[in-house]
Amino acid sequence: MIEVRDLMKSFGSQPVLEDVSFRIEDGTSVAIIGRSGGGKSVLLKHIIGLLQPDAGAVLVDGENIVGMNERHLLRVREKFGMVFQGAALFDSMTVAENVAFPLERKQQFTAGEITRRVAAALEMVDLPGTQDKKPAELSGGMRKRVGLARAIVYEPRIVLYDEPTTGLDPIVSDSIDKLIMRVRDQLKVTSIVVTHDMRSARRVGNHVLMLHDRKIYANCTPENLFASTDPIVRQFIDGVADD
Repeated sequence: MIEVRDLMKSFGSQPVLEDVSFRIEDGTSVAIIGRSGGGKSVLLKHIIGLLQPDAGAVLVDGENIVGMNERHLLRVREKFGMVFQGAALFDSMTVAENVAFPLERKQQFTAGEITRRVAAALEMVDLPGTQDKKPAELSGGMRKRVGLARAIVYEPRIVLYDEPTTGLDPIVSDSIDKLIMRVRDQLKVTSIVVTHDMRSARRVGNHVLMLHDRKIYANCTPENLFASTDPIVRQFIDGVADD
């Protein structure tokens, strides 16, 4: 479904990604890990076409989105749902209005259909009956759930998660992990999860990509990653700082 080939990206004189290549098959769940500032979110933005690389290709269902004009990119982006790091909700809108936002923009659904889809999405994320609340009335974990409901309300085939458990306590993080797995299994979506959380990476990914020194350093199953004796992999998994 998604293939990245020889991706290169720099910001000014600072290289961020160098010769990054990998494939993500339809229906799989991939965790992308690596150090802070190592290019994980930058890579995610290339996959959805929010950033254009200096070189390389990003293929979605065989179409190279690099260099696509905005009209064609919008068509490809309809395959994606995105859960942003801070949920990125509109404070002035209710939960229902936030979740309905992608449907309202498409202008092809009746009011009744929008209401039904919003209710179903909130049910999926364990927030039934919260339609009339405002984001300020919700906990951090609940806001993340609303962000996920908004991402899945128009039934995308791919869901991207940018640090979904950042700022959450271990119990709420566990609930978000379980929710990611439920959405993956029940909706049969492809999931790409950028995370620093090693427990999340181990649980939510069928596969793990580790970015190190601007390249894909490890590309394997969670079992193989956590069993690795490679010193760079072990240092990251164990959270050991350089001397």
